Amino acid sequence: MSTNDSRRSEPSRRDVGMMGLAALLGAELLGAGSALAQQVGTEGKSELPALIPRTVIFGNPDRVSVQLSHDGRWLAWLSPANGVLNVSVAPVADLAAARTVTDATKRPVYGYIWAYDSRTILYVDDANGDENLRVYAVDVTNQAKRDLTPLTGVQAQLLGVSPKRRNVIAVGLNSRDVRWHDFWQLDITTGERRLVRENRDEISGYLVDQDLLPRLVTRSQPDGSDIIYEVKGEQLKPLLTIPFADSMTTGLRHITADGKACYLTSSIGRDRAALYRLDLETGAQTLVAEHAKADIGGTLVDPRTFEVAAASAEYVRDEWIPIDAKVGADLAWLNDQIKADLSIVSQTEEGTRWTISGSRPERPAVYYLFDRPDRRLTRLFTARPQLERFTLATMQGHVLRSRDGLELVSYLTLPANEGGQRPARPLPMVLVVHGGPWARDTYGYDPEHQWLANRGYAVLAVNYRGSSGFGKAFVNAGDLEWGAKMHDDLIDAVKWATAEGIAEPGRVAIFGASYGGYAALVGATFTPDAFRCAVSIVGPSNLETFIASIPPYWQSFYENLVRRIGDPRTEAGRALLKARSPLTRASAISKPLLVMQGANDPRVNKAESDQIVAAARARGLPVTYVLYPDEGHGFSIPANRISSYAIIEAFLAQHLGGARFEPIGNDLKGSALKVEGDRYVPGLEAGLAAR
Repeated sequence: MSTNDSRRSEPSRRDVGMMGLAALLGAELLGAGSALAQQVGTEGKSELPALIPRTVIFGNPDRVSVQLSHDGRWLAWLSPANGVLNVSVAPVADLAAARTVTDATKRPVYGYIWAYDSRTILYVDDANGDENLRVYAVDVTNQAKRDLTPLTGVQAQLLGVSPKRRNVIAVGLNSRDVRWHDFWQLDITTGERRLVRENRDEISGYLVDQDLLPRLVTRSQPDGSDIIYEVKGEQLKPLLTIPFADSMTTGLRHITADGKACYLTSSIGRDRAALYRLDLETGAQTLVAEHAKADIGGTLVDPRTFEVAAASAEYVRDEWIPIDAKVGADLAWLNDQIKADLSIVSQTEEGTRWTISGSRPERPAVYYLFDRPDRRLTRLFTARPQLERFTLATMQGHVLRSRDGLELVSYLTLPANEGGQRPARPLPMVLVVHGGPWARDTYGYDPEHQWLANRGYAVLAVNYRGSSGFGKAFVNAGDLEWGAKMHDDLIDAVKWATAEGIAEPGRVAIFGASYGGYAALVGATFTPDAFRCAVSIVGPSNLETFIASIPPYWQSFYENLVRRIGDPRTEAGRALLKARSPLTRASAISKPLLVMQGANDPRVNKAESDQIVAAARARGLPVTYVLYPDEGHGFSIPANRISSYAIIEAFLAQHLGGARFEPIGNDLKGSALKVEGDRYVPGLEAGLAAR
């Protein structure tokens, strides 16, 4: 489970009636790839565009996360090397001279930033998905690498960098007390660590100033609220109280360069979170940006003053809200030139150059270099150029109504051969449920939507109550509603899709990861007649054991968590958790179930999947269990990622039946997966044997 699971990212996100299909699929699938695509239907299906191989959709992208060094001399990006994503760097003036500067071989580099010395790349990595992150530094001029936090069983948090201290970073380490992160400064050149403040005040979050000192800190309270303090030497001065009702929609952003103010998003005294500038001397708050329908999400910050130049908010589509007139004019010009949803990926220290990502649902990200003074726009890279020869599907935004009147912003993707807002006839549909649950689905390129639509499925994603971005009333409407009204919203969306002629009655699958995996298990156990089959990835099955096994460094979030799910310290809370646990209703499983799990998941323990699989098997119910021994909360190793989608695709083709599928073939090679119940997925036995 995650509280910051919200955005799609490359390469992917996550998260029973046979009807005679076994006879139709079995021989071809057991042939393990004698043909690329197999048809699962006939009438009208030949009109679908060419089948896109899974490796093209879910394999490593060519280039993503294109970032300028602060001095503008270097350009870096993530691209494949050693079979996984690594950081490559080139002079801006000579991109052909690019070279790989990191040496990951098994797990990809998840992300990176430039240090302010403009010669050091900072990135994090863990061991087999355990989320005990280490911070690494690599000098791009000589490729010298340094492990800045060589501590076993310790989680490092990168807390800040500063133009005032270019060779130093601020880091949180839970080496003294696994529950709480102490505040350290690290010299990225020498590796020297200096303890700045021991966290004996149960601080849950730090905001650093230009001196890389903790200026503002947050402490969670027993009632689920938060208090923000200003650090005054060894003392903490209360600055702002965030009530529990606002805790999901209020938070600090950053401190201005002069140290006189900070920015925060706040829903206190309102519903939708707005952006405010808080004067740290007087405590006065000034409204900077707001949106009528959605919370303020992202910000574009002036890199010299750290004042906000533009903000963004997303209801159905993402919108920029200009604050600085010049930046607003630039954004308008860029929108007219690129004609896609824009993200400012990086900028130089003077703010004269930006790297920009522009994407649409039917096109992955394209990266540009923008020289602001003369408005010169240079196209750099396409994230997935191999997709350009295929026809991708468009995405529709819809605002549905729940049974009690809430607006549910939802996204529908139909196969590319369907020309209108509705298919020519109802289609088998996959309901894809996002994780979090305090996250959201967004409009834009989504590899899972494209994959499923290309196979002939309608794909629906729903921002059910509890999703973030739509104001505090909407997110708080999910409190104590796991497996109840949150699930009702999903059922209401399926009913809408059926009534609209989108989904074929009786042919709907539910699929998700993290909370989405829990929702899939709820679908299989609470409403088994609503779904033909279910796919649960790292989903909790027993809410009591889930809460009991959360990582110790989630201690600061514990009170908030149990007030939103159920409190195991009270009799009523334990009864609620039991009632809302899919494990309690495992006997109701009657349709095929696919469960996937990372063995090292610190958020949703492996026992969550073990329990539901054992309960289903004890009753002789159809369940396939795929375990990845070298993964955590999701599958990042390329071979594992590809194998997971290969198995899901065969499972859906067998039990839901789209227009076609790509056989498993050799897509399990290189993966360390372990499988139980492979007989329920055609081609899986042969694929395992061929590894």
